[in-house]
Amino acid sequence: MISSVNVYRNRLLLPMNRQTRVLVGLTLALLIALGWSATSGALGLSPWMVISGNASELSIQIWWQLRLPRLLLGVVVGAMLAGSGAAMQGLFRNPLADPTLLGLASGAGLFVALWIVLFQGSGAGSLYGQFAAGFLGALSVCVVIFAIARRQGGGSAAVMSLLLAGLAINTLAGAGGGVLAFIASDEQLRQLSLWGMGTLTNALWRTTSIALVLISVALWLLIRSARELDLLQLGEATAHAAGLDAVRLKWRIIVATSLGVGLCVALTGVIGFLGLLVPHCLRLWLGPGHRLLLPASMLGGALLLVVADTLARTLGAPAEIPVGLLTSLLGGPYFLYLLMRRNRAC
Repeated sequence: MISSVNVYRNRLLLPMNRQTRVLVGLTLALLIALGWSATSGALGLSPWMVISGNASELSIQIWWQLRLPRLLLGVVVGAMLAGSGAAMQGLFRNPLADPTLLGLASGAGLFVALWIVLFQGSGAGSLYGQFAAGFLGALSVCVVIFAIARRQGGGSAAVMSLLLAGLAINTLAGAGGGVLAFIASDEQLRQLSLWGMGTLTNALWRTTSIALVLISVALWLLIRSARELDLLQLGEATAHAAGLDAVRLKWRIIVATSLGVGLCVALTGVIGFLGLLVPHCLRLWLGPGHRLLLPASMLGGALLLVVADTLARTLGAPAEIPVGLLTSLLGGPYFLYLLMRRNRAC
């Protein structure tokens, strides 16, 4: 059994030179996208103008206080959503798992909406309460999904049960959001409407700095789980014989995913399909090895969200398109394609 584990482990690993090329290529693409995003927008201002002082004081303040934290928030949110999607696909051994389809984002969104309508006050306490609400909402849904997956076992029945559970949770969360919208004030209703479509406009240093720290912790927990996720693909019994504590791994991923996705939803609203689109495409290209797939998905998610946010800011300038609408326009057709491809294979 140990020999079979070693054979599978060797098959999961790509040559180190290819791993390096993939990660370096994605990093360079992300840096190029950040450079493009930093100079794009209604305000034509480049980082070089800011550093050299060849801009008005107001323009410099706008760039430092609004555009830069928005860029950083886009990077960590994109990395978290795509990284959590890759981790959940490995955890459930289901290539269609992602925080949106399984209801994590909707659960976090419902709890944040509850906080906004019923409990939101003013000051820093309101911000921390919104963070806590997003985390608790995602954690609650993740525990339910984990219980369903454990009860169903493996196979196509488990895949269908997870998708149906995600559909039910998304429906219940949508109904709850509708009730909250009905009782909300005009100001709260506008806030819920804009936030629900997914946007990075709330990126300020006091929110982005907290997100950078906490989401980085969640990303580190996911990266730390890469080797165990590779072993889990052999089945829990075989992985346990190889020394894997599957229960501990599952709870680590659940807590990390709930913390990261909950914070992302609390700050940006629901940005759909990013956790499905990026890791699924990279898995087809790079293979199932999570020691490459997880960091590559994080870089790819950051790249896609930065590009999508730049397009959202520039296509309709000076108006702004919610970035969640753009990612849904990309992810929705791709998900339908996956389902039709899966049906043809059955």
